[in-house]
Amino acid sequence: MEKTKQIKKRKFTGTVVKTAMNKTISVLVVEKRVHPKYGKAYKQGRKFHVHDEKQAAKEGEKVVFVECRPLSKTKRWRLLEIVKSTEKVKK
Repeated sequence: MEKTKQIKKRKFTGTVVKTAMNKTISVLVVEKRVHPKYGKAYKQGRKFHVHDEKQAAKEGEKVVFVECRPLSKTKRWRLLEIVKSTEKVKK
């Protein structure tokens, strides 16, 4: 019996910046880095196209997404969960 090797998938947390596409959201991931020579801290952002099957995410929400098989030319990520929702509680 052969054992299959389990591949650890990358996981990122970011903010939804665009929801105009069908079942796809654009997520901005901001990383803090330190310049190797000068030591100055700066922020660097990357955008990812993430597959959202249920179209549940809205702009401004914090989401967690993981790596998956290629779904299109630019989509290689799948929505895992919505961490922080932007909906306000009505009293």
